[in-house]
Amino acid sequence: MSFTGEGVAAGVPDDQRRETQRDLRRDLGLALWQIRYEQRAYWRNRQRGIFTFIFPLMFLVIFGSIYSGQSIPLGHHRTMSYETFFVPGILAYGVITTTYVNMAIGTALLRDDGVLKRMQGTPLPRWVYVLARIGSTVVTVLIMTVLTVGFGVVAYGVQVRGTTLPAVAVFLLLGTAAFTTLGIGITRFIKNGEAAPVIANLTLLPLTFISGIYFHGNLSQGLLTIADIFPVRPLADGLQHAFNPITGGSGFVGSDLLRLAIWTVVGCWLMLLMLRKPEGDRR
Repeated sequence: MSFTGEGVAAGVPDDQRRETQRDLRRDLGLALWQIRYEQRAYWRNRQRGIFTFIFPLMFLVIFGSIYSGQSIPLGHHRTMSYETFFVPGILAYGVITTTYVNMAIGTALLRDDGVLKRMQGTPLPRWVYVLARIGSTVVTVLIMTVLTVGFGVVAYGVQVRGTTLPAVAVFLLLGTAAFTTLGIGITRFIKNGEAAPVIANLTLLPLTFISGIYFHGNLSQGLLTIADIFPVRPLADGLQHAFNPITGGSGFVGSDLLRLAIWTVVGCWLMLLMLRKPEGDRR
């Protein structure tokens, strides 16, 4: 049997393509294994679970009781209940704490313990490890979303409409992407794990009060302008618009999607800087 130069040349790319596919399948398998590990580690930390799931539901019950029976004017003599406004708002809060706060604190602690540096000496590629942590966060966000929305439907009669459900899904996915990457990226500016809870909450809590999560209206134009710059308001506003009973069409808000997309790009840039710099690991 003889081989021509053309046959050899044609065979090389096929071999490389098959090898690339095998490597990709191997890396994805490693990512799935790491996601399972991250989930097991997450649920072993009961305090973190309480912070992620109990806090949003606790706020939902407290504010729902305080403003029970009150309505929010929508114009043209139409109103909606405060609970219908607040459930998607507290859902946005839950997404942000699950992604941004948990990622910032967790990444800072892993860096202090030298885990990120030791990861470079293992067969697990760094991008697979990061993908697995993000994938585990997505799983947690899904669970938190089902619990929060389910509680709102059962306890307060909040309606989930099929026409705007795709908008809810897109805002949740984009919000998760934005705040997960920002949570990892901000670790670059956190000196140690002990300071992580302070920095994460200090950069988040003031924005939640001016971004329409807890209250509707009664804010100065200056505060609204500040809130419009950061990603908390577009996530909350997008979800609230999708749950609004008078919203027509698909429920998408283009300006909110654009701002979340921009912050996702910023978060990816900060995340890559943090992961690439060797001084990002303190050991």
